[in-house]
Amino acid sequence: MPKAYWIAHVDVRDPERYKDYVATAKPAFERYGARFLARGGAYQAMEGTGRGRNVVIEFPSMQAATDCYNCAEYQAAKAIRQTVADAEMVIVEGYEA
Repeated sequence: MPKAYWIAHVDVRDPERYKDYVATAKPAFERYGARFLARGGAYQAMEGTGRGRNVVIEFPSMQAATDCYNCAEYQAAKAIRQTVADAEMVIVEGYEA
């Protein structure tokens, strides 16, 4: 079964309140086996418009990634995030050779 990834591009408008989003989302990430591969580090926008924060989160499966996004814990965190940041996010199934 291939892994799956959340890929998010975020502009944080309120860094202090964004910490509340991170703390609120943490239980959902732990519950669904999330592993952060990139979390707001240095980046270079090579094409298109870049955002200030880029995040890649690995999940054990597409089902786990989708269930995490839809769970009550993450939805509470998302409600906070939407008030303090602008973002695009996709869930992508990984590739197995």
